[in-house]
Amino acid sequence: MKKLWLLSTLVFLAQFASAQEEIYPTNDVRDNRPEIYFFTNATVYSDYQTRLDSASLLVRDGTVEAVGTDLNPPAGARVIDLAGKYIYPGFIDLYSHYGLSDVPDRPSFSFNQKEQLERETEGAFSTNDAIKAQYRAVADFAVQDSNAEDYRKAGFGVVLTSKRDGLARGSSALVSLSDEEPNQVVIQDEAGAHYSFDKGSSKQFYPISKMGFIALLRQTYLDAQWYQSQRNTDYRDESLEAWIDQQDLPQFFDAPGWIQILRADQLGDEFGVQYIMRGQGDEYQRLDEVKATQASLIVPLSFPKAPDVSDPYDAEHVSLSDMMHWELAPTNPARLAEAGIPFALTTDGLDKMNDFWKNLRKAVKHGLSEEAALKALTDTPARLVRAEDQLGSLTSGKLANFIITSGSLFNEDATIYENWIRGKPFVINDRNAPDLAGRYDLQVADTTYQLEISGKPGKPKLTIQANDTSEIKVDAELARNTITLAFAPPSSEAQIRLSGYIDGRNLRGSGQLTDGSWTDWQAAYQGEVESDEEEKTETTENEDATETDSLSTIVYPFVAYGNEQRPEASTYLVRGATVWTNEADGIQENTDVRVENGKITEVGQSLSDQGATVIDGTGKHLTSGIIDEHSHIALSSVNDVATNSAMVRMNDVVDSEDINIYRQLAGGVTASQLLHGSANPIGGQSAIVKLRWGASPSEMLIEDADGYIKFALGENVKRSSNPYSVRYPQTRMGVEQVYRDAFLRARNYAQEQQNYEQLSDSEKGATDPPRRDLALEALAEILNDERFITCHSYVQSEINMLMHVAEDFDFRVNTFTHILEGYKVADKMAKHGAYGSTFSDWWAYKFEVRYAIPYNAAL
Repeated sequence: MKKLWLLSTLVFLAQFASAQEEIYPTNDVRDNRPEIYFFTNATVYSDYQTRLDSASLLVRDGTVEAVGTDLNPPAGARVIDLAGKYIYPGFIDLYSHYGLSDVPDRPSFSFNQKEQLERETEGAFSTNDAIKAQYRAVADFAVQDSNAEDYRKAGFGVVLTSKRDGLARGSSALVSLSDEEPNQVVIQDEAGAHYSFDKGSSKQFYPISKMGFIALLRQTYLDAQWYQSQRNTDYRDESLEAWIDQQDLPQFFDAPGWIQILRADQLGDEFGVQYIMRGQGDEYQRLDEVKATQASLIVPLSFPKAPDVSDPYDAEHVSLSDMMHWELAPTNPARLAEAGIPFALTTDGLDKMNDFWKNLRKAVKHGLSEEAALKALTDTPARLVRAEDQLGSLTSGKLANFIITSGSLFNEDATIYENWIRGKPFVINDRNAPDLAGRYDLQVADTTYQLEISGKPGKPKLTIQANDTSEIKVDAELARNTITLAFAPPSSEAQIRLSGYIDGRNLRGSGQLTDGSWTDWQAAYQGEVESDEEEKTETTENEDATETDSLSTIVYPFVAYGNEQRPEASTYLVRGATVWTNEADGIQENTDVRVENGKITEVGQSLSDQGATVIDGTGKHLTSGIIDEHSHIALSSVNDVATNSAMVRMNDVVDSEDINIYRQLAGGVTASQLLHGSANPIGGQSAIVKLRWGASPSEMLIEDADGYIKFALGENVKRSSNPYSVRYPQTRMGVEQVYRDAFLRARNYAQEQQNYEQLSDSEKGATDPPRRDLALEALAEILNDERFITCHSYVQSEINMLMHVAEDFDFRVNTFTHILEGYKVADKMAKHGAYGSTFSDWWAYKFEVRYAIPYNAAL
């Protein structure tokens, strides 16, 4: 029977074989029949919003020639009657790695490993292995039909394939999911340029952090501009050349999470680039901010699984944000559509491709219109890769990519019959398969069995009801009008094997019993299967109710203690408090404080409460909010590891969803300096924030705050804890040399930049501009009193050293933090003009601070 089915399938497909241009040797008899197909009597969606009933589709040589309700088949066309069937444009997935080689394993990272300081890639490429702009997917592509089949079964005919490796990932290719040669399936060989915040397989030590990733991408944009401006140079960088060539392509950014979308958009805005963002499905949590980026999105349908709360102890560790996201994630596509944010849908992230339609229909139940869903699978992805002249709809001149279905795709029982790709059919389910559902009396020899058939046409599910009310599973295979059955009767391990054909509503044929003897058999139709439709309807209604009604309200931030409405400044009057002014007025009893639009406007007694919300301060104290000069909360990453990391910015990685913001507020802290860690002598640029609970990351930043940067001294920066370290410096003397070298270079860099800016326009036109260096730029700001140092410090000798370095370069260190031997050099700090930021209750916790004393702050 399998051979018969295979033969009939081959004959069927041969009738639809696509004629190819004769660019390959013909090793068999050529098929020169015209490829003209006329599909008639179908419901045709010519695009996501246009439905034509009783319509026809004319396909010639792999392209759409016409679609309409008043067409006639041309001479030589094969007419295919699709009465009761639907035709949709084929789907497009813009986030795939189909047909590409595997990404090398990502290296593990430890602060205690030997550092790889230089690149490994051989050739005239980027100095950092995380920049892989030279990669071209089309040169790596091979047809993988087994993987393509999974896409085709879900309705996809085209994918954008890219390699997920590196910060700059090179170019992608737009390919069809046919089983032909790569030359025939590639639609666009350079379809897009791709970027991410994931360094991929690079083992190079820098960068290791989100802010490092952003800094390297920023520097590469600047380097590309500089490289393009050079006229007289022997320097060659094929990565930068590829990067420059790719800037005219659609720009894709892998940004899993709405915070990363905002970060990527900030990067793009700096360089005039509008990215297409591959999100994570949590965009609903900050719709306004996401919409403000003006980015189009690629959205996954990989909804989170329900948390396992069967164990009450495990349930205690399920966060509120995880619970809310599980509940609300299916609403994300609908909310995006309602907000007018353009998006395409991707299968990426699904555990298995079979979940695609289940999850898409779930999104529809949660408010996504069928029109918006179809648009996100056809029109939008075609436009995002500038292929709308070939894909996305069924109009004249476009590729004949379409699917034939049993009915509306969004019905639970819809079946995809065929997926046509460039005019070539791929049979998913036999559209002519009979519907055998029902109850049958199966007569085999002298025994009658109660046979029940359910399932979709072409995919029947057969069971036999045994005498003891148990069920016997029947293995069945249906091919055209033939059927095979195999089952083990009660009290037997051997199988009865039957082969036969469909005779009206009945089945009949011949087969072998368990002893090997032959017999005739028949299955007489007795009626429909008794339906539990009422129970199913009730269950479905209940499921729909739980999916669409009484959903949680989105809170800001999307964690515990978030607010349904973001707090706004208003007018308040605190009445009768003990007010600590922290100024010459000192502590004032029974005093009022009036606040308007976020500012203190009056301090005094018997102040007017007109238009104000009154807060009774009787018996309470009111002070300025605490300012934390040295904090690492509310950051997505803290350390990078380059000896000089002055180019990284903590502003880039502020995390407004950190519960520690709430905890700091509970302790009275209202503003913080978010510092880079102490992994290197010269760390990153600080972020100075107000702890605005529920604000976005950019809204937390204090506008026009002075620029600061983190320096560090001591054991951490010279890698004392890592015996395998090869990174300079290894001694405290080396740390000093790092500073002196860096400031010498920064001074020369600033002079070079200034000299170029002082040239006349004509002189600039004849001179190559100097290269911008983000690290040296930040250090030059220190020399110009535009950025200030906060330095991690413990030991008096190093504190003295850095003050001497600063004085030699004519600037001052603003703050020494930790400063646990500060009491030894307090007089020198005062003379230098440095501040101290010390622990109030933590000392003598490691060898380096063995001389720390509790009286440090007082002294």
